Amino acid sequence: MCHVIVTCRSMLWTLLSIVVAFAELIAFMSADWLIGWAKSGMTDQKASPSSSSTGERSLPTLGIYGRCLKLKSIHETSCGPYAEHFGEIASGFWQATAIFLAVGILLLCAVAFVSVFTMCFQSIMKKSIFNVCGLLQGIAGLFLILGLMLYPAGWGSQKVLDYCGPDASPYRVGQCSLGWAFYTAIGGTVLTFICAVFSAQAEIATSSDKVQEEIEEGKSLICLL
Repeated sequence: MCHVIVTCRSMLWTLLSIVVAFAELIAFMSADWLIGWAKSGMTDQKASPSSSSTGERSLPTLGIYGRCLKLKSIHETSCGPYAEHFGEIASGFWQATAIFLAVGILLLCAVAFVSVFTMCFQSIMKKSIFNVCGLLQGIAGLFLILGLMLYPAGWGSQKVLDYCGPDASPYRVGQCSLGWAFYTAIGGTVLTFICAVFSAQAEIATSSDKVQEEIEEGKSLICLL
């Protein structure tokens, strides 16, 4: 018989797991990791073929594999990937960053998907789903940390020099500034470890004596604060 068990701690863990997965995914796909300085035209013709010919003032942004060009006067944004293949990503460090972040995000998405079903199934092969998911979140957090540590090492690539000026170098951003995507990825990583720790509390809440009493009374829907 399937018992639907809902507690505040388990629901909070589920919601946090989903939020963290989406936050990391959105940050990874965004081009707002580095924000260049406003200038006329762009050397990257892929960004906006017309901007260099019109002398339009533009604000370029650069992501791990994508870029955007924001035309200030007409409030128009043109975005797209600058790397059509994995090997065209700006540097080997960013390629490693992409791999580590992708693995971490895949683990987080898997946990987010499984967390929805923890209301009905609290164990698998006699092991707590919460503990297994917490372990996976901890592993995902390690992959995310590795990716974020390697990312600044790629600031010395030619692609970054084009956007951030000749002063850019590994771990020195030059004339660029860090965008919201980078900070979102850091915040998501911190929340990932919080979720990993909080999964233990969710497991305790769903296996408490009060829950067992409700099950023994024959209730199939159990909601506890």
